[in-house]
Amino acid sequence: MELINTYLSGIIMPFLLMGAGIYFGFSLRFFYILHPRRVISELKCKAAGSGVTPARALTEALAGTLGVGNMTGVAAAICHGGAGAVFWMWVSATLAMSVKYFEVALAVKCRRGTKDGYFGGAMYYIKDIFAKKLPRLSGALGGAFAVLCIINSLLTGNIVQMNSAAAAAPSIPPLLLGLFIAVLSLAVCMGNTKKVSHLTSYLIPALCALYVLISFIIIIPQAHRLPEVFSEIIKSAFSLRAAGGGVGGFLFLRALRFGTTRGIFSNEAGSGTSPTAHASACAKSPHSQGCFGIFEVFADTILLCTLTALVILLSDGCRKGFSGMSLTLYAFSSQAGGAAGLCIGIAAVLFAYATVICQTRYGIVALESITKSPLARAVYLILSFGCTVFGTRIGEGLMWQAADLIISLMTALNVTCLLAAAKGGMLSSLYPDPSFHGNGEEIRRRKKDRILWDKGQGRRQKGLKERRFRNESVVAASCGVAKKKP
Repeated sequence: MELINTYLSGIIMPFLLMGAGIYFGFSLRFFYILHPRRVISELKCKAAGSGVTPARALTEALAGTLGVGNMTGVAAAICHGGAGAVFWMWVSATLAMSVKYFEVALAVKCRRGTKDGYFGGAMYYIKDIFAKKLPRLSGALGGAFAVLCIINSLLTGNIVQMNSAAAAAPSIPPLLLGLFIAVLSLAVCMGNTKKVSHLTSYLIPALCALYVLISFIIIIPQAHRLPEVFSEIIKSAFSLRAAGGGVGGFLFLRALRFGTTRGIFSNEAGSGTSPTAHASACAKSPHSQGCFGIFEVFADTILLCTLTALVILLSDGCRKGFSGMSLTLYAFSSQAGGAAGLCIGIAAVLFAYATVICQTRYGIVALESITKSPLARAVYLILSFGCTVFGTRIGEGLMWQAADLIISLMTALNVTCLLAAAKGGMLSSLYPDPSFHGNGEEIRRRKKDRILWDKGQGRRQKGLKERRFRNESVVAASCGVAKKKP
């Protein structure tokens, strides 16, 4: 599995995700970077109906990404890839914003509606992408992604989360903690899935505010050390000098691999999981909800993952041999006291709980895209319960390798289908402005209209000047003064 991950996660995935991000970014003309006010204005829009609001859908999507990815994921990336992994997390997140925009917007466009609201996700729009030209392939690809999504919900949504939660609360017996969270999760997921978004809308903002506050308490007093930390991040990201570039090249690939894969694990951009949450939103348009997807990546990776990385790099935890969740807890507690470490530990457990219920909902939606059988749903919930309980006892090595493999397979399939949709013109209606989708005739028409408008404005200004001159000439003549024409 390590050999497969070396090539899939270390070579194929970074370049596939970044290549798709560059392609989609240029298609969007990087409006989310050049014109951030456009994104902010969309975040202020109200719901277009009486269902799950766009903001609630965002908190549910964040529940599936925040927590372990921001704590254990960042710590693992730094331990295995060095400080340079943080740089590649930034790069992959910035480029993945365009991928996230399209997968969220396409999920809203291709979602299904019932009397209880909307539902959808990547497995549905994958079917729609190939439904007309390759109907058999569409069902196979959609079903394959649904199976991967179910496995991912059990693996990264339950086992990985609970493993990190157990590490964050060492004073609680692992099986007891797993049983407690499993019972609470089952109570939420057995009923209406709207309970998930209702719970996360209160839990996630409070946990994020607490996490940001404690991080700032540590970082601000040590602001004078930040240039040194950022310098280390940049240098480690491109370390190609040691041993004639051999060892340095290996370290570069490790930084690229773990920075990209942990970035995907954290923000899920391109993996196709969070569109399940966004598809339930009563958004006014796919573009509007796509902007919420962009903000999701920003809040997750650019903000919270960066805060975690800075706190870790400001500490001496890496030199003392800490790794994973223990590294994160040590970094916070050693610099802000035991109370801060306790708060982060509690936040990690609550983040893990939010992720478990969110990922379980993703698994249920994926399962129902294959079969509506109540028995299948019951079996899945039993498996989810067992993974939540016994996930606290599984070793980290095999767990992270399996998680990297599943996430990489999901991302490869989802991004490839998005590129196929772009080639088929399916994404043209999702651009924020008609001129963004590369229609040359539309662009020429808009340029012509702009030129004509400018000419009209010029003639109007010239007319105003001539009228002003005539009025001033009349006044000057009445006073016996000659007025020269400008």
